Amino acid sequence: MSTNEREPAGIAVEEGIRSLLLLMPRVVGRAKKMRVPEELQSFSLAPRHLSLLANLVFEGPMTVNDLAARLEVAPTTVSLMVGDLSRQGVLERHTDEADRRRTIVGIAAAHEKSVNDWLGGSARAWRAVLGPLTPEQRQLFVDTLRAYEQELG
Repeated sequence: MSTNEREPAGIAVEEGIRSLLLLMPRVVGRAKKMRVPEELQSFSLAPRHLSLLANLVFEGPMTVNDLAARLEVAPTTVSLMVGDLSRQGVLERHTDEADRRRTIVGIAAAHEKSVNDWLGGSARAWRAVLGPLTPEQRQLFVDTLRAYEQELG
C-alpha cells in the first residue's frame, strides 16, 4: 500500500472475531439475568414464549398468522403456544371486529404491566442502539446476526 492509500475504517476480521468472542457471552449473560417477574414465574415460560410475548409487547395484539410470520414458525406452532398461554391466563384471544373469522391475540390485561416491564427494556435497548444507525447499517447488523445464527446451526 502506498503512503497515500488509507486502510478502510473499521477493524480486521480477526479483531472483530476476538471482540465478539469476548462480547457475546456477556450479552447472553445479561439476557439470562432478565428474571421472570415473580407474578409470571408460575407459568413455566420457555424461551419460545419469550419471543412470542416480546412481539406482542413491541407490536401489540395481532393474529396467530401474523405472529407466526414474525416468529418465522408455522401457524400451528403459534396456535399451540397461544392455547397454552391462554389457558394459563397470560394471553387473551378475541374475535376481530373487522373480520369475525379472525382471532386477535394479546397479552391479558392482568399481566400486561409485568410483561411490558420485563421485556420492554430489551426493545428500549435495541431502539437506543439501532436508532442512530442508517437504515442500511441496521439491515447489515440484522443480516449479520441472522447469518451468525444460521452458521451456528
